[in-house]
Amino acid sequence: MTNEDRSLSEMHKSVHVPRTRNWFRRLLAFAGPAYLVSVGYMDQGNWATDLAGGAKFGYQLVWVLLMSNLMAVLLQTLSARLGVVTGRDLAQACRDFYPRFLVWPLWILCEIAIVACDLAEVLGAAIGLQLLFGIPLIVGVIITVLDVFLLLALSHYGIRRLEAFIITLVATIGGCFAIQMLLSNPDYGAILAHFVPRDHEGQPSLFGRSMEGSPTVLGLHGESLFIAMGILGATVMPHNLYLHSALVQSRDVEATAAGRRDACKLNLVDSAIALNAALFVNLAILVLAAAAFHRYGFHEVGSLREAHRLLSPLLGSTLAPTLFAIALLCAGQASTVTGTLAGQIVMEGFLRVRVRPWLRRLVSRGLAIIPAVAVILWKGESGVDELLVLSQVALSLQLSFAVVPLITFTSDRRRMGAFVNPWWVQILAIIVAALIMGLNAKLAIDVISGWVAQAGSGWWVWGIVIPLSVGMGALLLYLVALPLFSRPQAEPVAAGTVPVTAGSRGVRGSGVDLDPEPLRWHSGNYRRIAVAVELAEADDNILQFLLRAHLAKDVELVFVHVAESAASRWLGERSHDSESREDLHALEGLAREFTDIGTRTAVRLGHGDPAREIARIVKEERADLLITGSHGHSGLSDVVFGATVSSVRHLVTCPILTVPPRRSK
Repeated sequence: MTNEDRSLSEMHKSVHVPRTRNWFRRLLAFAGPAYLVSVGYMDQGNWATDLAGGAKFGYQLVWVLLMSNLMAVLLQTLSARLGVVTGRDLAQACRDFYPRFLVWPLWILCEIAIVACDLAEVLGAAIGLQLLFGIPLIVGVIITVLDVFLLLALSHYGIRRLEAFIITLVATIGGCFAIQMLLSNPDYGAILAHFVPRDHEGQPSLFGRSMEGSPTVLGLHGESLFIAMGILGATVMPHNLYLHSALVQSRDVEATAAGRRDACKLNLVDSAIALNAALFVNLAILVLAAAAFHRYGFHEVGSLREAHRLLSPLLGSTLAPTLFAIALLCAGQASTVTGTLAGQIVMEGFLRVRVRPWLRRLVSRGLAIIPAVAVILWKGESGVDELLVLSQVALSLQLSFAVVPLITFTSDRRRMGAFVNPWWVQILAIIVAALIMGLNAKLAIDVISGWVAQAGSGWWVWGIVIPLSVGMGALLLYLVALPLFSRPQAEPVAAGTVPVTAGSRGVRGSGVDLDPEPLRWHSGNYRRIAVAVELAEADDNILQFLLRAHLAKDVELVFVHVAESAASRWLGERSHDSESREDLHALEGLAREFTDIGTRTAVRLGHGDPAREIARIVKEERADLLITGSHGHSGLSDVVFGATVSSVRHLVTCPILTVPPRRSK
């Protein structure tokens, strides 16, 4: 698999998995990805919905948390299995399977979900700073821009250090809420009783009537349905499905059927432990709100600041509000990391566009800060909590567009081989998807009907909201129906083999058919030619150019590639991470293909800044000519995409031949 096709290439297969029969040691090697994912299940958006649900309805929505957690374990397990078996994350799988006209709207919807998640992080972290240090909310929102430097600093230390940092924050959050829940002295019997849906009279209920006589589904209607959807959206988060399928590929799993089967089992255990920890945090928040607020008649508490203010007098402890603020700030910092990683995976997977992490983070954070600042200026701090709940509802509405593709891919035998979902898992997954889509549809109809009924709701409802809703519904139906009428283009996955994907390493794997006859090129004075390659599909243009050329027998090709992992940038040539080893192996394999047809070759692997490293190697090799590929963009795009062609021109003295990209027919 090429650098371009790897999910989170700087972390890909960077964690060694011990080849031992000690099950616990192997589990420790796999522990980590699910904890990064679990952070998204306990971010500030969850707090707002859990507080609102507990204060308004007491323990009535406990079952929603339990159901959401069970759904999350199932879906995250499917996501991890997709990544382990196919070597593709969910975004890449969507790009491979769906037609091009469908990829763009799926990407846009996913980006909206990530911005909604980032919005919750911004608001929650700003409120945490305000509660702990008295910083004004709008200043706290602006300070959250600095989170980008936190992620960049952590990325230098590798995935295991990053996971350890996140697990520490998760443990801190869990400890804070465990103490607060004990201080609130909840009704444990009522908690257990509400693990099943109940109506307003406290009786188990699937379908019935509310106290006002309106129909209910699972005891939900009106505001309770709105908050339940917010809890669902805050718990089963769509971008986590993309994230998990990429993070599991950081483990160096043995490329056999047995190795993958073991990895799937251990990832299931990791997911169950991590997500149950997230369930405990969410349950503790809802129970705290029910015991501290609903019990004493404070039914309208949905504000994080109001909850913080009331905890001390209601619980009789000054420790509770401090723990609340500390946990809130820790949740914001932890969510920062996972949101950025998810954004990187989605953009690279759907569009094959690599954006520098600091720029990706700034753009994502900027898109979240704008609505946060606008709401604070327009409605004051009172509008912040409504915005938090609304962001979680937006996540819930986008969830179907991630769940349906995930179930489609993992239930496809041609893609998954022996690891395809068994029939009972497919049934459970379909029930989950149907439940999510059904609740989403009811919520959308209720909200839009309310807007239509309001006086003054005019052109923006009929001209924007309703057409967009109909379009999203049609898109979702298309996603559901498409597998019934078409087949994916992916090759079957044989048990014990690595799936073959477009752009596999090596010349033949890149789609170039080598001519076995010696190639000749009347190259004049060019005897030693440096060829800069990315080990990606973009190399096809260069390789085909060389194959069509007439290489003289005395010409030597020096294949040059620069490793850009965090370890390579930090340690340079002393780096021996898995990405550097794989890059060198791929470079040697590519050179061997040309050696086999009679061309002399050499390889050089650089580390760090691509432009400077290519220039250094060209000078050291005394190359007569440098051949590079072209990204097809320049100017500002060079800054965005990290293209090196323009920079290299000013650093070398030999001629440069830039092979332009092929135009699509």
